Amino acid sequence: MSFSPLVRKILQGLASGMAGAALAAGLWAAGALDRWEAITWDWRAETLARPSPAHDQIALILLDQDSLDWAQKENGLSWPWPREVYAAIIAYCQRGGASSLAFDVLFTEPSSYGVEDDLALARASGDYGRTAGAVSLGRETGSLTTWPEGAPEPAFPAVLPVDAGRGIPMFPRAAFPVPELARATKVLCNTQMNPDPDGIYRRATLAAVFDGRLMPSLGLGAYLAAHPTTTVTAGPGALSIGERIIPLSPDGSAILRFSGPAGTYRSFSAAAVIQSELQLRSGKQPTIDDPNAFRNKYVLFGFTAPGLFDLRPTPVDGITPGVEIQAVILDNLLSGNFIRQCPIAVWMAAAFVLALAAGVAGSVFSSPFGHVMTSLIFLAGLVLTALGGYAMGWSLPLVAPEIAVATALSLVFVINYATEGRQKRFIQGAFKQYLSPAVIDQLILHPERLRLGGERRVLSIFFSDLEGFTTISEKLDPEALTTLLNEYLSAMTDIIHEESGTVDKFEGDAIIAFWNAPLEVGDHPLRVVRAALRCQEQLAVLNPRFEKRAGRDLRMRIGIHTGSAVVGNMGSHTRFDYTMLGDAVNLAARLEGANKAFGTYVMISDATRQEIGSAFPAREIARLIVVGRKEPITVYEPMLPDAYEKHRAALEIFDQGLRLFYAGRFPEAEKTFASIAGQDPPAARYLDKCRHYTASPPDNWDGVWVMTSK
Repeated sequence: MSFSPLVRKILQGLASGMAGAALAAGLWAAGALDRWEAITWDWRAETLARPSPAHDQIALILLDQDSLDWAQKENGLSWPWPREVYAAIIAYCQRGGASSLAFDVLFTEPSSYGVEDDLALARASGDYGRTAGAVSLGRETGSLTTWPEGAPEPAFPAVLPVDAGRGIPMFPRAAFPVPELARATKVLCNTQMNPDPDGIYRRATLAAVFDGRLMPSLGLGAYLAAHPTTTVTAGPGALSIGERIIPLSPDGSAILRFSGPAGTYRSFSAAAVIQSELQLRSGKQPTIDDPNAFRNKYVLFGFTAPGLFDLRPTPVDGITPGVEIQAVILDNLLSGNFIRQCPIAVWMAAAFVLALAAGVAGSVFSSPFGHVMTSLIFLAGLVLTALGGYAMGWSLPLVAPEIAVATALSLVFVINYATEGRQKRFIQGAFKQYLSPAVIDQLILHPERLRLGGERRVLSIFFSDLEGFTTISEKLDPEALTTLLNEYLSAMTDIIHEESGTVDKFEGDAIIAFWNAPLEVGDHPLRVVRAALRCQEQLAVLNPRFEKRAGRDLRMRIGIHTGSAVVGNMGSHTRFDYTMLGDAVNLAARLEGANKAFGTYVMISDATRQEIGSAFPAREIARLIVVGRKEPITVYEPMLPDAYEKHRAALEIFDQGLRLFYAGRFPEAEKTFASIAGQDPPAARYLDKCRHYTASPPDNWDGVWVMTSK
């Protein structure tokens, strides 16, 4: 059967469209497009980020580095602060007429300053009556499996799904604030947030169920603390807060709409708030000179100090405080502008139709000009449609439809080239920059050549920090401090470079480095551990000189983890750094801080330990849950062979005590650790823990040491 040229072109176009749609559907089903879709989503979110109508109803109090320095210098307060300090913040918010105050802080263990310190904060919270507090929900972590006695029931009326758990995640375990604080908190909120697979926080779980109670996220809790009679209705596909309806994905999460990069919301340092409250009590002029700074505003308190490591990557900023993500949740609630997920069937049907239309149009309008214009209309039209969908509150996939259309047009181009000779060669030259498979290959293999961004790699990540450096810095003048710090950083950096590491950045006395990027390093776990031990050796050599100048030895804590992270050029189009982001980075930072709890100076994760094999001896330190993670990890202290042999006897005793501790045999473990506590700091720390657990046995003991501070 013969067809007219026009019909033949239409049939060729339809066949090309179906092939393009099939290819896009296959890539999507295999998950090969998820990364690229996320990149285009971040571009849309950043491009269309605008302050919302509710933007000015939110204020932040941030515990930044300046606040930590002020507390240390002016009041002699080391971290963590006494909890009565937070009571001053509550008092200032109450005095200023804030609608509510939400704390993105876990108070899961009694204050080290005594029970009266907890009671001071509890009294302030109870007097105010509009605080939202943090609870950490988990599936395998958390000491409680039932709602704790004395903790307030949700103040707001809640309606759960008929088939519990459908559309709203349920958690079997939780870590609650200490009872004194829990009883005084108006709304208890889940603060656990999980990023997308690439480590970027684009969505949030807004409500979860624990022991039959609905627990909102902290952002929603800030609203409910101010409006406790608001009914919350949870169900598949939606969460209702009074008359406000929030669209949910099937997993119970909501897609967030960001107003801008970090710093978008008006913020105040914790130091300024505390100073202002104390000044007002003394009849003095407050540091914050705006008496209406918090009036009728929802206030959220959180951390931004780098050493507290509550900084997360979002679509609009590589470093966003966790509390600001909670502010975005509240902002979206107040503005009613959460993003809705387009149903899969709808966008797949649209992509199929567009691919067919593009194939037919590209085949019919086969002149060079027609082919170029068809490509521009369809490809650019999809981009504009995705942007328009975001502006109207819809998440519309872009990459799969683009691939379907691009493939259809590419096939049409090849067919036209083969059948129309010289004319199609001309079209190929005009179209190459848009549709050539070579361009797509370059985008997949080398995205850094086309735009800012990064690639996922398995890295070995190194975080170090000097113990007590603030105290040292106070004793030295700026010139002497700079000289000492430069000598220290230079010595450590030389070792890192000799071991083929990449120094990411210096943050004061802290060193952040990684291995296996930008160049591949096959034995990067071994090199990072060797670098850490060499750094400690070199520091011991330099310490006699440092002690003369600083009045004390320098001691460096190091945390190491091997895992997947995003690494590449991050920043703006005019200024960017080659750096890394991801959960693995956060874990390495947490391990550096975890050294403080055990008196160690080098700590590596189980992932790194397995990779180095027997190259370096290492003793197991703990099964540890760090702040911000739900799953425990096993951590180790690596040593040089000579050091290990020198202390072998004590290390073997420590290991015996550790096994008894894991088994919950605390009196026996206490005796074991006591025999070496004078010579082994980790044993001394475990001795204290065993004494505590002997006096107050834990429930559901699983051998895990839970970190409650960063």
